[in-house]
Amino acid sequence: MSIEVLNESGFDGVNEEMLIDVASFALSAMDVHPDTEVTITLVDSDTMSDLHERWMDLPGPTDVMSFPMDELTPGSGRPDASAPGPAMLGDIILCPEYDDKQARAAGHSLGHELALLTVHGTLHLLGYDHATPQDEREMFALQNEVLADWYDYLTQKDVSYQPKPAGKHAFPTAADREALDGLVEEQEKEQGGS
Repeated sequence: MSIEVLNESGFDGVNEEMLIDVASFALSAMDVHPDTEVTITLVDSDTMSDLHERWMDLPGPTDVMSFPMDELTPGSGRPDASAPGPAMLGDIILCPEYDDKQARAAGHSLGHELALLTVHGTLHLLGYDHATPQDEREMFALQNEVLADWYDYLTQKDVSYQPKPAGKHAFPTAADREALDGLVEEQEKEQGGS
């Protein structure tokens, strides 16, 4: 896999090696062609707010956005697929400043939050979505399975980027994530109003 990380966020405490590791693992777990390319860009809150409003017509920053580059067809990117084989899948945009708030509200590290969101963004690049309840259950179950398998893989390699958390929001359902988003929004309002 060719995974490039561009840290334009100005936020300290981001382990770029970990982002490459988890994205590479997720792509491999999904049988994506080993020559596939992905870019992970970390941005500040203002930039994420602008992207969120421009592309989703929603105000304020968000945790992760994905921008697929190629229209995926069944089997594209898979090692057993016929042409075209490797491709530029697209871009994952993360906002560490916002993600850190979510991590604190969830009770786990920023590293875990970024790993979770990287897997989530990778699945979006591969065509997964959570527009319907069935799609939502499937995507979040797959996200949590890949993330848990990545932690097991790290243990086997005797590598640790951050401890594997066990709290309610560590391997969330969509409902858990929605509740967490609401909590972060409430905290933002409280801080803005004080």
